[in-house]
This record gives sequence, structure tokens and C-alpha cells, in this order.
Amino acid sequence: MTKPLPDFTLEAEALAGGARLVAGVDEVGRGPLAGPVMAAAVCLTPDDIPDGLRDSKTLTAHRREVLAAEIRARAAVGLGEASAREIEEMNILQASHLAMCRALAALPAPPDLALIDGNSLPRALPCRGIRVVKGDARCLSIAAASIVAKVARDAVMVELAQQYPGYGWDHNAGYPTKEHLRALRDMGVSPHHRRSFKPVYNILWQDKSISP
Repeated sequence: MTKPLPDFTLEAEALAGGARLVAGVDEVGRGPLAGPVMAAAVCLTPDDIPDGLRDSKTLTAHRREVLAAEIRARAAVGLGEASAREIEEMNILQASHLAMCRALAALPAPPDLALIDGNSLPRALPCRGIRVVKGDARCLSIAAASIVAKVARDAVMVELAQQYPGYGWDHNAGYPTKEHLRALRDMGVSPHHRRSFKPVYNILWQDKSISP
């Protein structure tokens, strides 16, 4: 059975109700052991929506890059991130919400409504918000945001991989692959690792326990 594709229903209802700008918001990077969590906010133009928008996880890397460029050219886009240090300071959920708020603040104009992927809204949301569970599979604006955020974060991890080679971040994006975990054990913890995440924490604790 073919899964239904995301549509513009939620956005159209909001626009018909008087909203001028509706932003879809999604984040990427909650699961990796290293790097920032990244969010994007996208306000699509109703009569100029790129074809093929869907959950970024269902697309190839090349297709994501092509679509991200189209989205940036044809829609209003804001990006926001929270660093590994901020993730440690406030936990991954709150850091994800911070990145979402920063993405909304980076839009060229403030939206009237934010369609937020997930089951919770950021406390500091600067506008009215609606939670949309599995929003990247249901809502075109959120799908667009998922694509932009994924491409942007992957680019950040490629850059960090040049500064900290050996962990494979240019192709694992900081996720806990076997290669990454092996390098973490062999090379130790970098400044961009999330120290409270279990595999990283365990290595730090092991190092501490065997120190003279």
C-alpha cells in the first residue's frame, strides 16, 4: 500500500482563516552523538511549491540537495541550531526547541502560525503554533523544513569532519555507527561530542575511572 504524500491542507486552512505567513518547522539531529541539532522554518508560496516534497528521510542525498536549493529559491527560509554545549546545558528536547525558535526568528518576516513537527511546542514560540505529529509525512511546509534542515546539518558535519578527522562525520553525520563508536574509543571525545549521551558518557566515565 502506497503511503499518502504530504499536502498543503493545514497551510491552506490557516491562510483561509486570515494568516498571512504559515511556517512549517522541523529539526534534525536529535539522535547523533556529536554536532548541533539543526532546525529549519519554511514558508511556502501557495502557487509556487516545488514538486517532490516529502519526509527528508525518504529521499536520497542528491535529491535532498536539489530540493533544498529549490526551496531556498522559491520560499522563505530560516535556519537555527543549538550546539552540543547547549544540548548539554538544557537537554536535547529543549535544545531542539531552541533551534526551532531560532529558525523562526531567522525568517525574513515573522509568521502568523508555526506548524511544528512533533508532539510538543517550544515554550518560547514567537507566534501561534500547532503540533503536527509525523508532520514531515503529512504537511508540505514541514516536509520542506525537514529537507532544508537535513542538508544544512549534513554540510555542518562535513565541515566539522575536516577539523576533527577520523570519526567519519562527513558520511555518518555524527550518528553512532560502528566506525564512529570505534573512533570514539580509540581517539577519545572531541569538543563537539554530546557528553551526556550514553556511549560518550561511558567513555568519559571509563577514562576517569582509570586515571591515576
